[in-house]
Amino acid sequence: MLKTDVITWSDLPAQTTGGTERRSFPGTGASLKHIVIKAGTAAPRHDHPHEQFVIVVEGRALLNCGAGPIDLRPGMVIRFDPGAWHSADFVEDTVLIEVNLTPAG
Repeated sequence: MLKTDVITWSDLPAQTTGGTERRSFPGTGASLKHIVIKAGTAAPRHDHPHEQFVIVVEGRALLNCGAGPIDLRPGMVIRFDPGAWHSADFVEDTVLIEVNLTPAG
């Protein structure tokens, strides 16, 4: 039987680390995350083994990546290839939606 899931972000458990709160909604081929980040938080340089999309809902961050420095603002969407490095400094309280695609195979 095919399944449809409907959630409200606030109904999902929050994982809080430092100035970051994450709520994750896993699927079969991708996962979706709602991330709230406090101003002054830094995400050190890292990468992922999967393709990733990030949607900036509110706030502002300074992203560093292979494309150079980017001033992230609401309405922007970023896509990272698997293995693409990135880091960020959050200059305002920021809300992101992150889509992580599971590699095929």
